[in-house]
Amino acid sequence: MKHIIHFSRLFIPGAVFSLALIISGLVGYSFKDGFNMGIDFRAGLIQEVQLAPRAFSLAYTGPGNAVVSLNNTGLTITVSGVGVQGYSAQYLLSDYSTIEAFTQAVGQAEGISAVSVFSGTSPFKVLMLDTQVTPILPEVSGNYWIHYLPPGAGPVPLEELRTALTSFGTPAVQILGEPEERRFMIRMQDSDIGANFNAADIGIVLQKHFGQGEVVVTSSNYVGSRFSKNLADQAVWLLGGTLLLILLYAAIRFRIQYAVGAIMAIVHDALIMIAFIVWTRMEFNTTTIAAILTILGYSINDKIVVFDRIRENFKIYPDEDFETLLNRATTETLSRTFITTITTMLAVISLYIFTTGSMKDFALALLAGLVSGVYSTIFIANNFVLLWEKKFKRKAPEDGAVKA
Repeated sequence: MKHIIHFSRLFIPGAVFSLALIISGLVGYSFKDGFNMGIDFRAGLIQEVQLAPRAFSLAYTGPGNAVVSLNNTGLTITVSGVGVQGYSAQYLLSDYSTIEAFTQAVGQAEGISAVSVFSGTSPFKVLMLDTQVTPILPEVSGNYWIHYLPPGAGPVPLEELRTALTSFGTPAVQILGEPEERRFMIRMQDSDIGANFNAADIGIVLQKHFGQGEVVVTSSNYVGSRFSKNLADQAVWLLGGTLLLILLYAAIRFRIQYAVGAIMAIVHDALIMIAFIVWTRMEFNTTTIAAILTILGYSINDKIVVFDRIRENFKIYPDEDFETLLNRATTETLSRTFITTITTMLAVISLYIFTTGSMKDFALALLAGLVSGVYSTIFIANNFVLLWEKKFKRKAPEDGAVKA
């Protein structure tokens, strides 16, 4: 039999350490004006822009209407209307090596006029269109533009974009994807938006700074105050409901002291994650809520494994005192806990390295939660059950045993 590690002796130091972390989170929450709320939880505008020059213009002079759509694989033009025999033409980006070749191919469609702004050869990999412009092609060439990202385009400093937006106060700006893609997210709180503000104003201001036709708005969304409040309320109810269901499950499967110990441990994990989010100023949004809920589910699974081993040890070692049984169960499951956690961490680390934006924050929050989950299983949940057992001493060995 392997040596039993007496984790219960470290309960007081562990509790003090946990309390210090939780208090630091509360202090950080107070001094840093709460969470760095994402647009999901506060009213305002969120707009994604990309600094990309114009590639070519489109127009349509035939009967009916021509609608253009664009995705990662190519461009599609759909012609439809009353009394018109509709058709759809698709042009794959992979079939053309230059913008000029692509433009010539699109311009051969019936009724379509495509005019490139380049002479010679201009390689490209990505095309994009402005989402603030109606996708119905006009009859006049030059009114509907398709943009592209030059292959050799270098990154644009974040500070330069913030300087261009000083007329709007201090909107939050962050880089999306790789810096060479020159994609940015701009967030403006409802309180910073004037009565005469229009979402198109951001693109107009940026074009004055970077040049006409050099900016494309890829998405624009507004979140109202009522919606943001409802979303925040739903997040609170979701977390509370999760904790209640876990409490009921553990109480039914085991005893109430195990259920309460498990709840205290996962509340501890949630508070540690919140402290981590507060101090790192990670954006608190729906992705963060998903990370917390993921850790709660992962953490309770780890604790159930230990509780199951305690139940088995009651049958194998009926004469041992409860503290020894608990330490034995924790020691026996320790290798399983570490292997499972490290394996999960490898996947999460890969997610952190190879993703950007909210997914990167999601992975970082998971890493903090995984460490906290292992810690709370060993030092919080088990030792709370031990304290309960010592307070309400068993009259007989079977009284404190976990129910089958």
